[in-house]
Amino acid sequence: MDGEVLRYYERGEEDRRLREGNGRLELWRTQDVLRRVLPAPPARVVDVGGGPGVHAEWLAADGHEVELVDPVPLHVERAAGIPGVTARLGDARDLRLPDASADAVLLLWPLYHLVERADRVRALREAARVVRPGGVVAAATIGRHAALHDMLRTRRYQGERAVVDASVATGVLRPAPGMGFTTAYLHEADEPPREFADAGLPGARSYGLEGTAWLFGNLGELLDEDRATLLEALRAVESVPSLIGVSGHVVTVAARPA
Repeated sequence: MDGEVLRYYERGEEDRRLREGNGRLELWRTQDVLRRVLPAPPARVVDVGGGPGVHAEWLAADGHEVELVDPVPLHVERAAGIPGVTARLGDARDLRLPDASADAVLLLWPLYHLVERADRVRALREAARVVRPGGVVAAATIGRHAALHDMLRTRRYQGERAVVDASVATGVLRPAPGMGFTTAYLHEADEPPREFADAGLPGARSYGLEGTAWLFGNLGELLDEDRATLLEALRAVESVPSLIGVSGHVVTVAARPA
């Protein structure tokens, strides 16, 4: 794993990011989408690059059998302590699991940090190999303009303009110190389905998670006061082509052909 990316995740902040503040919207919308597309529990779910187990925890609580595979030792240590979850070190591009051994494979972090397209397709191809025919593969990506929108929202664009403009032009974000993230690939809205298809997973559908809501100045109030209405509104427009690319995060889903 890239040393800079590893050091970022060894800070141990990813769990808190999704459970507090505005990051809750990403977590709740991921749950909302996955609970509709995954097989009914109990199913065998492989959570690839599952971090400290934020998603593995609720998946296990829902009744799924969850195996988490992650390249960060701290993440594996924390996830291993979650009831109903097994965790081990591993690489999304080489899962070392039997063919057709899972009902669903999730890649909710790996594609962020595989900046080469060949590596992303390889990871998706591994997921397609491990999932059973008819099983589900779901992967999360960051929107191509997420850094631009975030820096504008937080009034930091002028200070980070060179980095942000490069991410828009090339898709590769190489943040300066203090920017709040690490090296990542930012997808155009139409890229994930094409990468899925090249990995043997045709017919993928993308779901924009946050829509425009993550750019609202009063998002925290909405999440605290009217979460249900906000989630319903975002669900209604989650696959509108002209809005998918506005989301900070997108989940793309396909079934392995029978």
